[in-house]
Amino acid sequence: MVILDDSNLSESTDGLEIVRRVGNREITHVIHDVDGTHSLIRNWVPVMSLSLQYAMTSGLPDDFDSEDNLRQLVARVGAEPLPETDRFCVESAGMSAITQMEWAIRRGIEEGTVALPGGPLPAGERAVNSEIVRRMWDGHERFPDLEEPDRIADYIADRAPRLFRLYEAMLNKASRDRNLARAREDPEAWRVPGSLELLQRLCAGGATNYFVTGTVISTDDPPTGMMEEILALGMEVGPGRLVEAVHGSSWDTKMPKDEVMSGLLAELRVAAPNVLVVGDGRSEVAAGAEMGAAVMSRLPAEAARQRELHRQLGTNYIVPDYTSPALHQLLRAQE
Repeated sequence: MVILDDSNLSESTDGLEIVRRVGNREITHVIHDVDGTHSLIRNWVPVMSLSLQYAMTSGLPDDFDSEDNLRQLVARVGAEPLPETDRFCVESAGMSAITQMEWAIRRGIEEGTVALPGGPLPAGERAVNSEIVRRMWDGHERFPDLEEPDRIADYIADRAPRLFRLYEAMLNKASRDRNLARAREDPEAWRVPGSLELLQRLCAGGATNYFVTGTVISTDDPPTGMMEEILALGMEVGPGRLVEAVHGSSWDTKMPKDEVMSGLLAELRVAAPNVLVVGDGRSEVAAGAEMGAAVMSRLPAEAARQRELHRQLGTNYIVPDYTSPALHQLLRAQE
């Protein structure tokens, strides 16, 4: 197993910031986010931002996800300032993609640009919709205490998965496919610096690595999607390999990371204090802190808002990448 020990480290050294000390723990399992935490392939924010803005303003007609609209949207990626959706992408990083799509649809309902079957919502139902929008800004994904008519749930159940697929198609054409081809030629350039070495060191020390991602993990042979990206970066997946398994999301159903992570720990019968969570999104960081795991945020030095948010969410450590010599002191194989 791996020993995590911050007792002999100063609060800020060699790029490692200690936010909340853990002390000395044995780490047997490590749960990692993938995109932005280890992989730089996707460059998803400009595409997601435009997808959400499009959903808010287009009215989502029956043909909103047509091939013609796809081509037009790809041409617009990164070409215009989108302050609200840019900010939501920062605040919602790590949330289920279906939740992010739902937020945009609900904002359209709130603004009156999305017309629901059956006509406008009465005042009480508008208030519930706006409350859900507000809670999503705070990172919540489920709202069991709030009641809504079936026509809203049915509309979102139809439009959100279609919008998710449109977003992924836009992402592939705008950046992902091109960057994946480049990553196959030069994997190191598309990994967060020190990423592979960290995974190898954890594995060699006896800890088991798992990837948890908000994207859909295909079972295709050969692999497609996120699995294709992981392999292109030189990270082997499978029992006893560098990454034991990859747990992903669904095209049609919300799968919040806190539920995926807690389910994984229950399946493995692992106690949270023996787990390290590594990520760059609010969902995995908040979930790790809530369950009592040690948490490390991978955030660039210039990501001031994200760093502030992660401190509030309860992260223990913040690093810009995995090259700091202090990480070797923080995480070491048990002698």
